[in-house]
Amino acid sequence: MKKTLSITAFVGLLLCNGVIADAQNRIEFKEFKLDNGLTVLMHQDNTTPIVAVSVMYHVGSKNENPERTGFAHFFEHLLFEGTENIGRGEYMKKIESIGGTLNAYTSNDITYYHEVVPANYLETALYMESERMLHAKIDTVGVETQRNVVKEEKRQSYDNRPYGTILMETFKRTHQVHPYNWTVIGSMEHLDAATLDEFMQFYRTYYVPNNAVLSIAGDIDYNQAETWVREYFSEIPVGTGTINRPNITEPKRTQEISDVVYDNIQLPAVILAYNLPQKKHQDSYALSMLSTYLTGGNSSLLTKEVVDKQQKAIGVAAFPLDLEDGGVLLTYAIANMGISADTLQQALDEQIEKVIANGISESDFQKLQAQVENAVVSRHASVAGIAESLAEAKTFFGDADEVNHEMEKYNKVTREDIQRVAQQYLAREGRVVLRYLPKSEEPKQ
Repeated sequence: MKKTLSITAFVGLLLCNGVIADAQNRIEFKEFKLDNGLTVLMHQDNTTPIVAVSVMYHVGSKNENPERTGFAHFFEHLLFEGTENIGRGEYMKKIESIGGTLNAYTSNDITYYHEVVPANYLETALYMESERMLHAKIDTVGVETQRNVVKEEKRQSYDNRPYGTILMETFKRTHQVHPYNWTVIGSMEHLDAATLDEFMQFYRTYYVPNNAVLSIAGDIDYNQAETWVREYFSEIPVGTGTINRPNITEPKRTQEISDVVYDNIQLPAVILAYNLPQKKHQDSYALSMLSTYLTGGNSSLLTKEVVDKQQKAIGVAAFPLDLEDGGVLLTYAIANMGISADTLQQALDEQIEKVIANGISESDFQKLQAQVENAVVSRHASVAGIAESLAEAKTFFGDADEVNHEMEKYNKVTREDIQRVAQQYLAREGRVVLRYLPKSEEPKQ
C-alpha cells in the first residue's frame, strides 16, 4: 500500500528543509540603475516609521597604491568633514538633530556609509549622501585634521593595545603577494607624504556613482523614493579615474610559517591562520559553519575543551574573514596564567586534528544549523541589516537577490562538507602560526 504524507507532516518537512522559513523571510526589493552607473536598491517595510539609507563604495585597502596605503580608511573619516553646502563638522550634527544615527566602516574590499532616520526625513538623508558623493569638502584643513585623527586611532587601536597588531602581523604573512598584506589603516608615512591632489584624484576615481550601490530599506513609498533618488543623484558625473581592481592570486603555500611577536602583554597568545578561497567560492558556507563550530559561543568545541575543561586559555575565538579575493580563517587564543604558548598551541591543534579526522557529530551538526539560521534571521531583523545585506550581495555577487539564497546554501552544507573543508583548508602545511610573547621574554641583542 502506498503511504501518503499528511498535510501536517508535509508542512513539518518543509519547515525542516527551510522552504517555508525562506519564503516567509524573503526580502523583497526593487532595483534600478541611473545613467551615471549608480545602482539603487529599495526594500519597503512599513512596520516601523524609520528608514535606513546606505551607500557602499567598492573600494577598500586592496585598491590602493602600495606607496599610498590607508587612503580608503582615511576617506571614511574625511567624508564626514562636510561638503560645499554642508558646513565643516555639521554632517553628523544634522543627522543627529533629526533623531537619526549614522556611522561608516572600511574593510579590505569596501567602504560603507549608513544612517537610520525617521521615515519623514528620507529626503534629507538622500540629499546628504548625494552631497558626500558630489560635493565633498577635500581641502588642507580637513586633510590635516583627519591625519591627526587617524594617527590617534592607530596609536589606540594598534600600537598601544595589547595584541593590537594581530591582523597586521598575520596578513603580511598570509598574503605575501596580494595587496591584502597591508592593514586597512595603512601607513602613516604614506598619508603624511600624500598631496592634496592625490587625495582629490582618489575621490574622483572611487567615490563615484559607477562604483557605488545606494541601498534604502524601511518605511518608504517606492515611487516617492525613486523620484528623490533621481533628483539628487542623477546629476553626479561618472568617475574620471581608472579603478584599480587587483587581479592577483595568492600562491598556495606548502610549508607552515611559524613566527614569534613580542608585545606589551602579560599572557602569551597563539594565532593560527589559514588562507581561504574567494568570497564567492561555494566552500565559504561550510567554512563559516566550521568556524562557528570551533568557537561560536560557550558550547563551541574550542571553548568547551581548551577554555572550560583544560583551562589552558582564558579565551578563544575563530572567524572567517571571507574577503573578496580570498581571506583568512583566523583562530586565536590567550593563554591562562602559567600556560606556555607551546602548550596552548598543542591543545588547539589536538582539537582541530580531531575535527579533521572525525568530523562532527549529528547532534552538534543540528545545533550548528540552528545557530546559523538564527544568525541569518537576526541580521535581517532590522532595516539597517537588510540595507547592508542587499548592498553586499550586489557588490560582491552582482545580484542583490543573493540575500534570498543564503540560507538555502547553508542548508546544502552537510556534515561531510564540514569535515572536507577542515581537511582541505586547516592543514598544517601552508598555515601561519604566530606566538605572541611578553616583551620581557625577548632575547637580548
